[in-house]
Amino acid sequence: MIIFKNQSPWGTPPGGGGNGNGGFRRGPMPPDIEEIIKNLQKKINRFFPGGSKGGKPIIFGLVILLIVWALSGLYRVLPDEQGVVLRFGKFVNTTQPGLNYHLPFPVESVLTPKVTKVNRMDIGFRSERDSGFTSGGVADVPEESLMLTGDENIVNIDFSVFWVIKDAGNFLFKIQDPEGTVKAAAETAMREVIARSEIQPILTEGRSKIEIDTQEIIQNILDEYNSGIQITQVQTQKADPPDQVIDAFRDVQAARADMERSKNEAEAYANDVIPRARGEAAKILQAAEAYKKEVVAKAEGEASRFVAIYTEYAKAKQVTQERMYLETMEKVLADINKIIIDKNSGSGVVPYLPLKELGTGSN
Repeated sequence: MIIFKNQSPWGTPPGGGGNGNGGFRRGPMPPDIEEIIKNLQKKINRFFPGGSKGGKPIIFGLVILLIVWALSGLYRVLPDEQGVVLRFGKFVNTTQPGLNYHLPFPVESVLTPKVTKVNRMDIGFRSERDSGFTSGGVADVPEESLMLTGDENIVNIDFSVFWVIKDAGNFLFKIQDPEGTVKAAAETAMREVIARSEIQPILTEGRSKIEIDTQEIIQNILDEYNSGIQITQVQTQKADPPDQVIDAFRDVQAARADMERSKNEAEAYANDVIPRARGEAAKILQAAEAYKKEVVAKAEGEASRFVAIYTEYAKAKQVTQERMYLETMEKVLADINKIIIDKNSGSGVVPYLPLKELGTGSN
């Protein structure tokens, strides 16, 4: 029976150490976790009175605190938000909606501004209601609303600008006063558009084009500032002449409306008369063309008939003359009443001839 004394089954001392007799030598053992914790505990116990009696609870508490501190870096960004990560107060990057992680405080922190909320900026007036306004709830701001047009008139225009955040990082750190920047850019853009437009389209059908041009200019200005703001709409609330001349201007507008109405009525009348006149003209032209063809054909027929008669006349003058005379008299006397008296019926004066009675009888 073999007895292993102070040896492993492979003939080496416990713990895997080699010997000078050529026994099996194992590789280095992995670090002993328990030994490491004991060494760490001893080092910590030096700073606490009472030796190692309370060491294990303190280590456990520190581990728990470390885990809690590491998990504090987890944060959630809502669908209508955008995460802005700051490292020691400096902007690092942005994160999208969902569960994200950043280095725990005080290394990194995060801001989550709302990026889908539509903000409104009123220019030229102030209203307490965001969804709309009435005449009793509006305060006019003339220094913002009075603008000079391209034809040297003054217009009083109130409008609203709607915007959202498209880049939260730029929005928070590239511009100091986002609302003031939007207001200044909007007022500048509107004055530029109004300055190259005439007053008439501004007050009537040209508002939509003014809104589109203004929105484009505002967006270009904000993009140059890297503001992180997206302009969604520019809406004109009012566009009128100044209050001092608005009554006279309305009279002019009414006169122009009457002019337009009269013009439309004249155009409607012209659209009714001109086609009929053209139809009558076409009818007259067609009748004239038919008459022309009829006259030409008749003349050609008469010419042919005259040539034929002349040919017969050349052959027998007396007979042809007699025939022409009879045909002519037939035509002349065709539609009149005739009384024929034979010249051989006698001579002398007839005392009474009842012409009226004879005229009512047969020819």
